[in-house]
Amino acid sequence: MRMALLPIAGAFLSALLGLALHATVGQSQGQPVPAVAADHVGSATCAGCHAAQAADWRSSHHAHAMAPASDATVLGDFSGASVEAGGSRGRFSREGGRFVVETEGRDGKPAAFTVTDVLGLAPLQQYLVRFPDGRVQVLPWAWDTRPKEAGGQRWFHVYGDDPVPPSDPRHWTRLLQGWNHMCAECHVTAMDKGYDAATDTFRSTWTEPGVGCESCHGGGAKHVAWARLGGAPADATKGFAAVAGRRAPVDWTPDPQTGSPKASVARPAGDEVETCARCHARRGPIASTWAPGRPLADSYRPSLLTPDLFEDDGQMRDEVFNDHAFKQSLMYARGVVCSDCHDPHSGRLRAAGASVCGQCHEAARFADVRHTGHKPGAGTPDCVSCHMPVRTYMQVDRRHDHSFRIPRPDLSVTLGTPNACTDCHADKDARWAADAVTGWHGPTRRGHQTYAGAFHATRVGDPAARDSLQALANDPVVPAVARATAVEFLRDWPSADTDAALVRALADPDPLVRATALRQQDGQPPEVRWRRASTALRDPVRLVRIAAALLLADRPASGLSSEDAAALAAATAELETSLLIEADRPDARVGLAQLRIRQGRQAEAEAEYRAALRLEPAAVPASVNLSDLLRRLGREAEAQDTLRDGLALSPDSAALHHALGLSLVRSRRTAEAIENLRRAAEGEPGNGRYAYVYGVALQTIGRAEDGLGVMRRALARSPSDANLLTALLQAALRANDGAQAAPLAERLARVRPDDPEIARLAARLRR
Repeated sequence: MRMALLPIAGAFLSALLGLALHATVGQSQGQPVPAVAADHVGSATCAGCHAAQAADWRSSHHAHAMAPASDATVLGDFSGASVEAGGSRGRFSREGGRFVVETEGRDGKPAAFTVTDVLGLAPLQQYLVRFPDGRVQVLPWAWDTRPKEAGGQRWFHVYGDDPVPPSDPRHWTRLLQGWNHMCAECHVTAMDKGYDAATDTFRSTWTEPGVGCESCHGGGAKHVAWARLGGAPADATKGFAAVAGRRAPVDWTPDPQTGSPKASVARPAGDEVETCARCHARRGPIASTWAPGRPLADSYRPSLLTPDLFEDDGQMRDEVFNDHAFKQSLMYARGVVCSDCHDPHSGRLRAAGASVCGQCHEAARFADVRHTGHKPGAGTPDCVSCHMPVRTYMQVDRRHDHSFRIPRPDLSVTLGTPNACTDCHADKDARWAADAVTGWHGPTRRGHQTYAGAFHATRVGDPAARDSLQALANDPVVPAVARATAVEFLRDWPSADTDAALVRALADPDPLVRATALRQQDGQPPEVRWRRASTALRDPVRLVRIAAALLLADRPASGLSSEDAAALAAATAELETSLLIEADRPDARVGLAQLRIRQGRQAEAEAEYRAALRLEPAAVPASVNLSDLLRRLGREAEAQDTLRDGLALSPDSAALHHALGLSLVRSRRTAEAIENLRRAAEGEPGNGRYAYVYGVALQTIGRAEDGLGVMRRALARSPSDANLLTALLQAALRANDGAQAAPLAERLARVRPDDPEIARLAARLRR
């Protein structure tokens, strides 16, 4: 992704550099403003030498990721148009030179808001409003920039007809639509959030709107100086502080036997994929020191293939961008990088549509009916339609899954996952498609993504997941993000073999796997945790170091060697920094509180929980955790008040009702306790613990059969919940009901394979 250096006159270069470094910056108290970073020169300076690349970039979506609102940048119809959706109304007009949107504010009342900036170019454009405290919020009304004949040139609500009242966290005035945190880093260059926790205000700054040259290459001031001096050949980085790792040369010529390349190449750490992943991944920041050439996990915490974000087979479900999908692909495993298919400056494909695949794959072979199962002609599916299925986000934004997977309608039949075949043949079912694929390609399915069954089994509570997850966690052929996900899911399947698999994962070559494996050590005794995790305090990747620091936060420095004490202190400081970076978010304040509890600093923990609730009074985890801390400090009445305050804002929260029910049990207020435990169990019927506690509570007041009924119904939804199985097994044994006890004991033995008493009981009942 490096730009070719072009000769340039020294005087002209000096002039460009002077303009960049001495630009006047406008000041506006509490408002985001452009700012000049000491090591940044701006894309205009880069264009002085790299004219061709700059011309390509100016046509890209990156260049138009954000811009001040003006006649030239605003694409929407502000001539008095109005629209309604989901109970909300928007009206769009001009007042002098201002673009005005009338819609409901945080208080639910209609008000007029001035658009200050625009986000994006196609297929939609969104609009921003700046507030006096420095917050910038994304309006819910977007302009469909597609041609009218394609359904565009209209206003729409990004949540469609789904009602989003001001009490909803998704409302445009609330945290989930806050540009400073949710959007800014990937829509401007050299973003500094500028959050002041003491005043809860922002003074966000950046060097230029849009994704400029230095967003990917890093600050260019020293590169310009290097070029000005003639470009010393010995400087491999050409003056940049760091550069993305470059792979070895590779020949992607198709193999005559298969039609696909045989070649593969080792992937260097911190290659260009990691640079792109900075914005094209679902992740959260842990440091503000990103530089090209470093793994994503050194500055960010990547998400896993969890059910809220991905299908059981790893297909994208929520808006996860491209990185996690691509890293599941065989192409990624063989060394393919983003710029093999996309020009890094224009963003355009290197060839139109499926022709881009023909760069490496023999097009005629894969267009043949023997491969596609479809006769050539109009409407025949191509590589993209079959291997990159589309999902639509924000109503109009169609995105292709980049995992390049083989269509698996057979998995749709058994697991309920989507498939590309019935995406097109919407009038047919998955069984029809699976039979068709079998007819073309035989009964055996191939593919690089082999974890759908294991991930599905753990989601539905099938103990068969245990062995499959253990194998996945330690298989180097499995994509690293899937290995890490398997490690995460193993928390639900404890056993000696699981523990052994987790210990092996601590030495995995991928930092995401290592960091995830460290989290799974949390229940181990202190000495075991230290023995397994202390070396990770010196890991070369930050995500791993801070995971070790949290795991070992309760380790006193006394008794450690000076080297170990220094490593623990340094990693802990990095952990604190990673949390303070997001001090404007309640979940980060909860994380900081939990760190303080581990360190024995309860007063500071309480302050952090309260800070989280000031940021978002309806933050349920903060309320639940604060109440638990107050309970442990002997302040039960305050704990109950905290939970009731939370319920006033989130009356249907099962977590709050459950916590309040337990607190009321401790206070011997049984009737109130039972009611709250009931609401928890019924409000979140998939939570086996809530049902178990409610069932036990009913038994304690003499309603034994009612309690058992609650637990039986819950077991149907959570078939591997050990507490439910144990309670129902005990009840069956007390009733001398061997017919009920035997299958329960068998199932419990599979859930707790290392418990010899359960195994013996299951064997006895089996006889």
